[in-house]
Amino acid sequence: MGQVYEKLREHLDRLPGGFPATESGVELRILKRLFTPEEAEIAPFLGMKLEPAEVIAQKAGMDTDKVASLLHSMARRGLIFSIETPDRPHVFMAAQFVVGIWEYHVNDLDEPFVRDMEEYSPILFKEAFGPLPQLRTIPVGRSIQAGMEVLPHEQAEDLVRKQKKFLVAPCICRREHELKGGGCGKLMEACLVFGWGADYYERNGLGRMITLEETLDILRKADEEGLVLQPGNSQDIVNICCCCGDCCQVLKNLQLYPAPGDLSSSPFRVELDEEACIGCETCPERCQMGALEMHGEKAALKPERCIGCGLCVSTCPSEALKLVRKPQNMQPEIPKNQMEAFTLRAKLRAQAKAGLADKLERFKKI
Repeated sequence: MGQVYEKLREHLDRLPGGFPATESGVELRILKRLFTPEEAEIAPFLGMKLEPAEVIAQKAGMDTDKVASLLHSMARRGLIFSIETPDRPHVFMAAQFVVGIWEYHVNDLDEPFVRDMEEYSPILFKEAFGPLPQLRTIPVGRSIQAGMEVLPHEQAEDLVRKQKKFLVAPCICRREHELKGGGCGKLMEACLVFGWGADYYERNGLGRMITLEETLDILRKADEEGLVLQPGNSQDIVNICCCCGDCCQVLKNLQLYPAPGDLSSSPFRVELDEEACIGCETCPERCQMGALEMHGEKAALKPERCIGCGLCVSTCPSEALKLVRKPQNMQPEIPKNQMEAFTLRAKLRAQAKAGLADKLERFKKI
């Protein structure tokens, strides 16, 4: 039985988001909690391409009806992704562990699961947010100033107005911290999902459909509460997460690095006019990365820690802070859509692994 879960782990690690092995085996404990042996056996036959049950059954050498029933059950339990419409055959694809399977279990958390994820998340973070981060940072609306060069995919309101279906789900990170008796008390319904992603969430009872105006209102509340806007890392998006540095595993892990700005995917960074600063002390409280702190009666900036979220800019009463576009050679690559992002991330991970293997081989020869 252990081999089944190890093969599943290897399969998830081959996906663009990664799922690396650990010495403690915590990742296998997580998989055994989520997948039955039968589900673990069929999951590796799904890739990052939507396919009908009969194709997956053929690859697995199993009965189509049995596989179809199993796939529908796995989709309902947040183990794979599906698109199910009444006028077309249902299709299925693998779900990455993050962003994917973990988030699909927002209503199914318990303390042992949370403990295991807290142990595993720093290791998983290095894979999921390595060569091409799965999420990017965009500025809150009020931080975008007149005349500022901003592309449509860099503006939350523009991204949202392009959508036709809107859903909001609970933030799994805040729910996780509340389960442990902590949490920040900030906006709980803070994960916005669109299009076919919204259909999947609604079908599985993971969130509720809302209107465009309700969606824009959530973005306004996110700014008020000091939440970082993190959509998926593509120009055409499926989600926007409204994240805090207290609970969000992405931001919490970024905080551990001396230069979070180098790891985050953002085209902007903040500039500080020290002479204009009136020392109101608002910006250090708003910054989730510790990029701003008080030196005497003035704010001081650590630019290497800025991730370009704009939270400090939107509430600066003296306009001493402003967002500026990074130099061209520091502009992150933003794939056109999610499938392009999957392909590019998989390619970059493969190159990184090949480079590491080459270094190890050369080390052995020394």
